[in-house]
Amino acid sequence: MLKLHDLSRIYQTDDIETMALNSVNIEIEQGEFVAIMGPSGCGKSTLLNIIGMLDNPSEGKYLFMDEDISWYPESKLAQIRKHNIGFIFQSFNLIDELSVEENIELALLYHKVPASERKTRVAEVMDKVGIAHRAKHMPSQLSGGQQQRVAVARAIVGDQKMILADEPTGNLDSAHGQEVMEMLQALNDEGTTIVMVTHSPAHADYAKRTINLFDGQVVTENVRAA
Repeated sequence: MLKLHDLSRIYQTDDIETMALNSVNIEIEQGEFVAIMGPSGCGKSTLLNIIGMLDNPSEGKYLFMDEDISWYPESKLAQIRKHNIGFIFQSFNLIDELSVEENIELALLYHKVPASERKTRVAEVMDKVGIAHRAKHMPSQLSGGQQQRVAVARAIVGDQKMILADEPTGNLDSAHGQEVMEMLQALNDEGTTIVMVTHSPAHADYAKRTINLFDGQVVTENVRAA
């Protein structure tokens, strides 16, 4: 599905150069569940942002669906991103002024999906993640676990091929964190590619493969036994 070849990301200010990623080589196949781990500052979020086309590499190649997108303009990356990638963040990123169903539906407005189809798809994903009974509630009326369920529903309502999750359980207690991980595992079982940044070895165990970063480089890759 995607391939990073000798990919580096360098951030520069007037007098400081920071190598966030250094000659990274990674391949992720369609349908994989991959966890990215490593200490703070090792480049995990930078890697996820580049995979998600929210940032560009400084050097190297990024092939997505056999297409070299390394130097595409933002307008073209936005179109590819919109049709292929959903995002789940640690901080939920829900809009306080919108209800649960409106937050989820917002993702479909960018796809210009007809109103009748939007309602059907929103209802289906709310039921899928167990949040339908909270459809009219506002984010402030939900627990952290419920808010992350809404975020998961928003990420999958567009039927995206790949979900990128950046510390999706970071603001949750252990019980709600496990619920979110089980949802991600179920999505992966249905064929969705999952790439997740996590600090939790227990949550990384849900993935089929773990990539460990240190100082912007891949140091080890571990495949979970079947």
